Amino acid sequence: MIVISDTTPIISLLKANHLELLEKLYGNVLIPEAVYQELISNPAYEKEAEIVKMAKFLSSVTVENKKTVRALRNVTGLDIGESEALILYDEQKADLLLIDERKGRNVAKQRKVKYIGTAGILMLAYDLGLMEQAEIKNCMNAMLESQIRLDTKICNLILKHAGIDVS
Repeated sequence: MIVISDTTPIISLLKANHLELLEKLYGNVLIPEAVYQELISNPAYEKEAEIVKMAKFLSSVTVENKKTVRALRNVTGLDIGESEALILYDEQKADLLLIDERKGRNVAKQRKVKYIGTAGILMLAYDLGLMEQAEIKNCMNAMLESQIRLDTKICNLILKHAGIDVS
């Protein structure tokens, strides 16, 4: 299975101390060069940058068609990481794209790209027995404390999926 990731799912899982879920679920995950640069060059994510550099299951890949990336950015207004991730998905004939941002997901849907976000990753990990209820709750709390933007409906959906009372 070929899996491509945008920045946000990786940052979210890093902040929740569960980046290993990507390796357990998908083995190797390809990230476009722009995503890799976002992950390692942001001073706000210095500690996380070291983890990304050491993660053998994350492979940085150069997008071949830079012209198409520019065109996609111009037409959609997506950032460079999202645009490269979508183009790399096509170039690699990938099976899945990891992406969270609504605008990026809408473009992915228009392009008939199969995608999943951090919420879906957590629910899948729970379903496969890779995480227990307490870990799901701790993970959600860690992401919220780290200023990861999570919609209340999405949080409740994840918690309910894991059988956690949200009332």
